[in-house]
Amino acid sequence: MTTQYAIQIRAKDRIEINKAMAVPEVGPSQILLEIEACGICFSDTKLMHAFESHPRKTPLQAGLTPTELAEIPTYRPGSDPVVPGHEPVARVAKVGQKITRFQVGQRVVVQTDYRHLPTKASNASFGYDFDGGLEEYALVDERMVIDPESGESYLIPVGETPSAAAVALIEPWACVEMAYCLPERRGIKPDGSLLVVIDPGLRPGAGLFEFIDAAPSGAKMVCSSISAVPEPETYDDIIYVGADAGDVEILGSHLGRHGIMNIVTCGQSFTRKVNIDAGRVHYDGIRYVGTTGDRPEDGYCWVPDRGELRAYDKVAVIGAAGPMGLIHAVRTLTSGTPGVTLDAVDVDEKRLTRLREVLTPIAAEHGVPTRVFNSNDTPLTPGYTYVALMVVSPCLLSEIVDLAGDGAIVNTFAGFAVGTTAAMDMNTIVSRRIYLVGTSGSRITDMETVLRRLEDGTVDTTISLDAVTGMAGVPDAIKSVNDRTSQGKIMVYPKLHELGLTRLVDLETKLPLVAAAMEGGRWTLRAEKVLLASERRSNG
Repeated sequence: MTTQYAIQIRAKDRIEINKAMAVPEVGPSQILLEIEACGICFSDTKLMHAFESHPRKTPLQAGLTPTELAEIPTYRPGSDPVVPGHEPVARVAKVGQKITRFQVGQRVVVQTDYRHLPTKASNASFGYDFDGGLEEYALVDERMVIDPESGESYLIPVGETPSAAAVALIEPWACVEMAYCLPERRGIKPDGSLLVVIDPGLRPGAGLFEFIDAAPSGAKMVCSSISAVPEPETYDDIIYVGADAGDVEILGSHLGRHGIMNIVTCGQSFTRKVNIDAGRVHYDGIRYVGTTGDRPEDGYCWVPDRGELRAYDKVAVIGAAGPMGLIHAVRTLTSGTPGVTLDAVDVDEKRLTRLREVLTPIAAEHGVPTRVFNSNDTPLTPGYTYVALMVVSPCLLSEIVDLAGDGAIVNTFAGFAVGTTAAMDMNTIVSRRIYLVGTSGSRITDMETVLRRLEDGTVDTTISLDAVTGMAGVPDAIKSVNDRTSQGKIMVYPKLHELGLTRLVDLETKLPLVAAAMEGGRWTLRAEKVLLASERRSNG
């Protein structure tokens, strides 16, 4: 086969079906993957809207030389049209002569978040600046898919038992997994850069300077006012002594990726809310901590080891009836964390009906007290100690702080765009020790964790599947995800050219043989085989 069907984003908000895209030639260090299935993600719509300005569509800064990149025909930075899709399962179709680690016929789930290949504001990714999984055949280079430090492979072997849909859904489940499991830094970054800014109206005690002198950071700068901070420097840690909202807002732009701002108020109070970049909490991993006293170490000591559930957490998943919210809710119910309770909240009654059907038996099986309700009818009550936010609403993020109890973790899983500001009550965050976490993408280890749970039957990833489609239905699928009308994940089978977007609940009337092969309304390997066989015959 020399040509294939592929989905391409060609410009901002311009997505097309290319029915004759060339199948790439395989170079010496390259692997051709035959895509079995690929999920649609809300992040695909973000790429469509932002296109060349998306942090993962910008050119690589390191990891591969210009000569090496020129050898990879599927590298699509900037305004180059790109095939989206970062939730694929595939089979190795062809390998170059230098490839020894992968064999033709091998089935793999693709970890697409290439953290060893940095862009200016993020990192490279399959389906962003390299052609992704919404095509019949995708080309990857061994230099992309092998981590040079650890030797780990981004092509993770998987067996034949799970359906392609179940395997492809590992990626979104792994993104949720990382949101809970990524380690948090609990002190000054060793050998990092440290900035200390002291409000001119405050006289901190000697303990501050003792802490600074003992800090393990490599570069230190102490400024007596915000005006003395050099532009445009960024820092791994910023200790701000004061309570001026404007100062904190300015200093926020000086936080480097994964930077921490430690606000030492010395008993002072902010007179207004502080505007923070919610997108950077999510994508750049910046964090805000602090203390009402005058000891900076007290601002670091309450940082959790990770954003994981804790015993007896009162959990709220806001936007729980959406595709990712459902995964958060199921993870809460199946986590085995003692004493947790769950409020699964949404405002869409159709989605809530399906959510109740899914969660009720799982909650009963695991003995987790659970409420599923419409927050327009039943207001949320204060005191949650864990909140997972799926809704891209700065106002809602601000309100969550008022709902959070002492020591709460607020998981800003919603993908706020970088530059999206939310007005936060910093007095409440500091005094009640409310910790905002945010993560983007997943790691190889997260994928492997979910794969083990899928293979041992702990979790059925297809519980989050709402619809299937071939290439003809992808534009409708993207629109459904963008408009938030989908009631779960949508799975694309690239080999099926003409199948339109079809919800599982409609299969009984549209594709009765496929529906008959499901079990209890759930997708199965047998249903997938029937679908592929029947639709391939229809494709001719």
